[in-house]
Amino acid sequence: MNNKNINLRLIAMLFLEFAVWGAYLTSMGSFLAKVGLDQKISIFYAMQGIVSIFMPALMGIIADKWIPAQKTLSLCHLLAGLSMAGAGFYAMSAGEGLQFGPLFALYSVSVAFFMPTIAISNSVAYSALEGCGKDPVKDFPRLRIFGTIGFICAMYFVNFMKNGNGVQYQNSHEQFIVSGVLSLLLAAYSLTMPNCPCKPKGEGAQSFAEATGLSAFKLFKQGQFAIFFIFSMLLGASLQITNGYANTFINSFADVPEFAGSWGANNANVIISIGQISETICILLIPFFMKKFGIKKVMLLAMLAWVFRFGFFGLGNPGEGVWLFILSGIVYGVAFDFFNVSGSLYINENTDNGIRSSAQGLFMLMTNGLGATIGTLAAGKVINALVYAPQAAGAAGNWQMAWYIFAGYALVVAVLFAILFKNPQKKQA
Repeated sequence: MNNKNINLRLIAMLFLEFAVWGAYLTSMGSFLAKVGLDQKISIFYAMQGIVSIFMPALMGIIADKWIPAQKTLSLCHLLAGLSMAGAGFYAMSAGEGLQFGPLFALYSVSVAFFMPTIAISNSVAYSALEGCGKDPVKDFPRLRIFGTIGFICAMYFVNFMKNGNGVQYQNSHEQFIVSGVLSLLLAAYSLTMPNCPCKPKGEGAQSFAEATGLSAFKLFKQGQFAIFFIFSMLLGASLQITNGYANTFINSFADVPEFAGSWGANNANVIISIGQISETICILLIPFFMKKFGIKKVMLLAMLAWVFRFGFFGLGNPGEGVWLFILSGIVYGVAFDFFNVSGSLYINENTDNGIRSSAQGLFMLMTNGLGATIGTLAAGKVINALVYAPQAAGAAGNWQMAWYIFAGYALVVAVLFAILFKNPQKKQA
């Protein structure tokens, strides 16, 4: 297989991989709010964190030991796509009789099989590049950008497409069907990818404890690693808040006469996509910032960026204040990338080879697993109390106060991190 051909095939795979996610991740909350499940939004988003604790490790072991990675990727997308499309068709058929239980069950099965595909698709790409004599470290990042482009394209599609009733897909069940169809397309396409042979028994395959990072918990005996992982969890609490509630928040202005006809109130996904665009740019800036400021300051910049991310939402509106929403999207790239990438580099530089992979697994467990789950559920409590409970009682919700609380939380985390975490020297664990 020639190099140009494999690049195009991997671009298509990564584009579809993240388009599946982009079709619903930032807009699902708006649909749930419109069908009376506004106080359940946090549970839907928390499920992504819960399954991330164990499913990626489990499916990764299957791909390592028994089923080649491209076939595991296909199987996962088949099950995820059928379940997500099923959630959409259930919502369509149920209409006003839609119930939390069936919708949540179908959605949960889907994300349980989708979340592992993010890592498995990387494995397929690495294997294909190595098979063509390419260096994954050098060549993969340029291809991975097309995953973010796929995510953004799916966001735009559900933003601008409308169903027969004139309702945007981002506010209706069609977003689930779009995601399900894309997932099924990738399930078929994955079977055409180059074979990724399973590793011989006892050679290189991780155990469940290694894959989840559980075997790296001994690093907690070292003070600075303990502090680092605790703050990873605390910062991870911020990760899903805007995914779950930003679209719903911006759409809420459509019910305010002053903003009802504004472009911003009717194109929430386009505004939110600025964050994904910023993310691609900030990845390229990390080497410069790491060299210029060092790892502690880069991680601290990420924490402070979350303060501004939430604060700008509290201050902005989709009319004359839409520029604050845009600034919130711009700083998102710093908030998300600078900690995730620099945190991974911190682990790489300060652990030895014997535990490095497990430590990376623990980092993901603390941020995208425990942190994201706890943070999403806690954020749901705040927003339910300040926004949805008052609205259910006929009063106005206080979105602004909710965003300020999240900004205050991020500021406290940043200050404590600055005080407690020491700039590391490259030493072996």
